[in-house]
Amino acid sequence: MATGQPDETTLSPFVHFPREEWGRLRAHTALSSSEDDVRNLRRIAEHLSSEEVAKVYLPLSWLLYLHVSATQDLYRRSHVFLGKQAAEMPYVVGIAGSVAVGKSTVAQMVQALISRWPGRPKVELVSTDGFLYPNRVLQSRGLMNRKGFPESYDLPLLLQFLADVKAGRAELNAPLHSHLTYDILPEQAQHIGQPDVLVVEGLNMLEAGLPEPSERHRVFVSDYVDFSIYVDAQERYIKGWYLDRFLRLREEALEDDSAYFHRFADLSVEEAKEKAMRVWDEIDHPNLKDNIEPTKDRARLVLEKGPDHSVRAVHLRKL
Repeated sequence: MATGQPDETTLSPFVHFPREEWGRLRAHTALSSSEDDVRNLRRIAEHLSSEEVAKVYLPLSWLLYLHVSATQDLYRRSHVFLGKQAAEMPYVVGIAGSVAVGKSTVAQMVQALISRWPGRPKVELVSTDGFLYPNRVLQSRGLMNRKGFPESYDLPLLLQFLADVKAGRAELNAPLHSHLTYDILPEQAQHIGQPDVLVVEGLNMLEAGLPEPSERHRVFVSDYVDFSIYVDAQERYIKGWYLDRFLRLREEALEDDSAYFHRFADLSVEEAKEKAMRVWDEIDHPNLKDNIEPTKDRARLVLEKGPDHSVRAVHLRKL
């Protein structure tokens, strides 16, 4: 297949860019970045190299800039056509993918890059982890071993939040989830003050939907997303990253009995590995295969990662 071109022999909706070709698109961008900018961006994740920032994320930033600018212009022109006054409306970037695949890092990079655009737009970042039901609710419904599955989320609350965002509501709050306690933080919330761009990351950004009673159709989280990114990798890589994260969280929780992972403190390293792999096989693998991975082809752009977390190819949906 010719790189950077659609494959005429298949029905794929994507144009495929190997890493090097995607990186060369940086030469066509009007956004500049200094060495200091690149160094500051690398602080988001230690495993990111300067090359990764330059060849993957800077072209992505320019593509998003084009989409946001075009959408804002279309929004204004449409309201003139309809004879209505155009209100300020946040542009929503959704980031999906498996547990441990690096969604949070990608989301933080996207947030940091957008905040450096001309005019310094205001960018907020929200995780859908905050819209999980509290553990007490999951326990009462027998869903603790289904945490992360679609039924473990307060989907009506998430959909209402996104509907309020796209309605231009000026003052919103999003619930917060603690990775320390592995639970929703009671009486705490993230204040969202009508950003120019809202980045939302989570397992369920492209999968979840509910019937809309008055309209008699299904409403999906992705209905409120303007540009969607799926972070992809082979399962064997993700499984290894999941194991590394499990062991790291266990190590960090050894001296903190308030931490969820403290319950694994008495396990040896080998026992902890076995426990992590059982959790993966029984919970995260089925969730990935049944609910998350099937949504990949609904994304606007797919970042395909290699074994070292670096992006080795980009798949961009055809216009």
